[in-house]
Amino acid sequence: MPSLKASAAKNDFTREDPWRIFRIMSEFVDGFDALSSVGPAVAIFGSSRAKRTSRYYPLAEQTARLLVKAGYAVITGAGPGIMEAANKGATQAGGESVGLNILIPDQRQNRYVTKPLEFRYFFCRKVMFVKYSKAYVFFPGGYGTLDEFTEVLTLAQTQRREWPIILFGREYWGGFLAWLKGRVLSADAITRQDLDLFQVVDRPQDVAPMIEAFLRRTGNHQPALR
Repeated sequence: MPSLKASAAKNDFTREDPWRIFRIMSEFVDGFDALSSVGPAVAIFGSSRAKRTSRYYPLAEQTARLLVKAGYAVITGAGPGIMEAANKGATQAGGESVGLNILIPDQRQNRYVTKPLEFRYFFCRKVMFVKYSKAYVFFPGGYGTLDEFTEVLTLAQTQRREWPIILFGREYWGGFLAWLKGRVLSADAITRQDLDLFQVVDRPQDVAPMIEAFLRRTGNHQPALR
């Protein structure tokens, strides 16, 4: 005979799909409530595996610091590596340091987040990045970074939104860019205009001016908080 515990788990309505709708709704409500007052923000992505000795760690930290000085809040995925570096730079510069943490076994929220949010569902977390970020900066990273990059790139390509999309680090992204410009473009999977949807930089001091110039050019500029 099945145990009472197993029977109860089987009949637990909170495990059924209709009940999950309420969980999903609560993540949206909590996210909208927490982030609606943040003001202009820039999302910074990058590898959670990047060590503090990585050349990109201090560059991400400096980029976030300069963005705060330009009047922007910084939003990350709240984890270690590049995310930690960006939150650290934002916090030490006295800015809003937002962390959208995902509840997975390998990730713990870094200690530099000043406005934390936790998500069970990746897609709810993505909505918050898309809704509350005015620009995106992608440092070297893996699947997660590429996932976020292609998400915002697709939205830009399909003209759902116009954003500054910035890849940081020509050396790291060079092979990927060569693949896009070679194999993908030659297969007519993208157009030459699609390659203009993002820019590449190597210096932290170039990021904020590039964002400002893009937002002014597209008419999406909102004065940053100073």
